Amino acid sequence: MGKTVEQVCLNRKHQITAKLDTIQDWERLETRDTSGAVVIDFSMPKVVVSNLYRCFEMGLPVVTGTTGWYNEIEAVSKRCIQKEGALFYTPNFSLGVNIFFHINKMLAQIMAKANTYRPQIIETHHVHKLDSPSGTALRLAEDILNVNAGLKSWVNSDSDSIEDLSVISKREGEVPGTHEVVYDSEVDRLSLKHEAKSRDGFALGAVMAAEFLQSRKGVFTMSDFLKTLGL
Repeated sequence: MGKTVEQVCLNRKHQITAKLDTIQDWERLETRDTSGAVVIDFSMPKVVVSNLYRCFEMGLPVVTGTTGWYNEIEAVSKRCIQKEGALFYTPNFSLGVNIFFHINKMLAQIMAKANTYRPQIIETHHVHKLDSPSGTALRLAEDILNVNAGLKSWVNSDSDSIEDLSVISKREGEVPGTHEVVYDSEVDRLSLKHEAKSRDGFALGAVMAAEFLQSRKGVFTMSDFLKTLGL
């Protein structure tokens, strides 16, 4: 993902100030002129929060597409505001996926009234993805749970309980990302699906988010960015 982001940056006439993989890389960055720079983070759940805090301390705006840390979002947002930093986070930078989110909300409201259908989410990603379910799948699940009173919670398994929203996670090959919301009944099956063809769409969205964040302070998500596009 980092290589794809780098290529998109260069295509859009940006410079790469540094590539950050180790503590030493961060230490070297502290000695450089970082004015006008924005960090784009696609790291791992276990290190992303410390990366964000480093950026706040260094006065660097940061965009992250890493998921698996949203249980700490309140504390991270508070630290960002305290340090007058800038943070942009989203489970998915794809424009298509964010349209998918919007349609999922609309469909969930309709299907909540049709109690003969059971919803399920199926997500498939490459074998290198560490978090499960994906952040995108969790966003889809939360939006369904918010409007369907018959569902109590999501579970990362194929559950038989009518109160559970099953989220099935598959890790296969080099799949960039596929998400499907399924409503199944005894007589038919309705599905809504998004399938990424490559990582390019995620990378372009991340770079555009960095451009958006460059002159701002605060905590932002994809909905803030989409408003600038009139969506």
